[in-house]
Amino acid sequence: MTQLNETHDPSLTSWVLSANEDACDFPIQNLPFAVFRRRESDEAFRGGVAIGDQVVDLSAAQISGVFSGLAERAAKACSQATLNEFMEMGTEAWSALRLALSKALREGAEAQNTLENCLIPQADVEFTVPCKIGDYTDFYTSIHHATTVGSLFRPDNPLLPNYKWVPIGYHGRASSIGVSGQNFHRPMGQIKAPDALEPILAPCKRLDYELEVGIYIGSGNDMGEPISIDNVDEHVFGLCLFNDWSARDIQAWEYQPLGPFLSKSFASTVSPWIITTEALAPFRAEWTRDSTDPQPLPYLDSEHNRAKGAYDIQLEVLLKSEKMRSKNTPAVKLSESSFIYSYWTVGQMLAHHTVNGCNLQPGDFLGSGTQSGPNHEEAGSLLELSMGGKQPLELKNGETRTFLQDGDSVIMRGRCEKEGAKAIGFGEVVATVLPAKG
Repeated sequence: MTQLNETHDPSLTSWVLSANEDACDFPIQNLPFAVFRRRESDEAFRGGVAIGDQVVDLSAAQISGVFSGLAERAAKACSQATLNEFMEMGTEAWSALRLALSKALREGAEAQNTLENCLIPQADVEFTVPCKIGDYTDFYTSIHHATTVGSLFRPDNPLLPNYKWVPIGYHGRASSIGVSGQNFHRPMGQIKAPDALEPILAPCKRLDYELEVGIYIGSGNDMGEPISIDNVDEHVFGLCLFNDWSARDIQAWEYQPLGPFLSKSFASTVSPWIITTEALAPFRAEWTRDSTDPQPLPYLDSEHNRAKGAYDIQLEVLLKSEKMRSKNTPAVKLSESSFIYSYWTVGQMLAHHTVNGCNLQPGDFLGSGTQSGPNHEEAGSLLELSMGGKQPLELKNGETRTFLQDGDSVIMRGRCEKEGAKAIGFGEVVATVLPAKG
């Protein structure tokens, strides 16, 4: 497990003054990675690190000579259009670059005069997906989400028998994962009404979001060599916010017997910043399993996983409609939840994913599945909040929603706070629904 070190010191401040503000998502204790370029330019995309409201251009920083040794080699790897090579370098390189950045960005650092020339305001940049995602697996780790959704379709048996024994997942579509700011058209697909004799091809009418945490793989494993649950931190580069959009009416018709297909492959959206596992070290938490539930099989269990396997990340979802934009009114909050509620940990996801010998590769991506809490207002999807579309949500501006309408923008945020640690954030993931084509 990643240990606390000098980069986590809550008393550290930066010469980038915006990083020292209490509400800042990106203080010097965070230092997340993204791939960016100046907005509306023909510049090459390259790696950057957030500090306050600025981006450290790692290509420019590497050329400037502020880094040396392993940190310099890591920064050079980040100068490319994807972070895959850097992610493959492993924990020693990730940590070396983080420490070098921390030292260079601290108040009073000798590197200030040099590094000031490598800063670009975040307001002036655009992002792309930070790495080439080879494979994407979506899990189903929230027992509260699984129980609520299951009860809509199987009131007497909401959880299937395997749920408490095995981390449930399916392989998704990596090519349609986009970065925050993504606009996508309402999907078309086959839909069959309960009283209809035949399905029709039509635009989705029950479009939904899913509040998830994304997990990026750093160094992979050889085919046939499972990842031990106690060795997971050597392979997970970092986490992000993830909206895995769902077409509920298309899904209801197509998912039996093999699961989601067109209902999930039209769009998924990641936040631009990857919060590294090292930055998240202060926010690791105890993971527990109810004593009346089946306990994990040995390959999914360890003292390490029980002591610090969970991540305490507070999550929220907001909606901004076309009407809100036209009247210049703020987005409204739909729900709040926490990743601490996850029934399965990141370590258990990876241990199970590879127990059959599956080889994960740098840049591979895992979705946590919809993260819902135990209370109705903590639901991570409209399917749950509207009770399957039966109870419309009353929004503060007088609008109602059962599912998403054209022009709706969904905003998700994440933040970690703990006494004795400097709070860090994930930024936002935002995307907007456009009308169906055709």
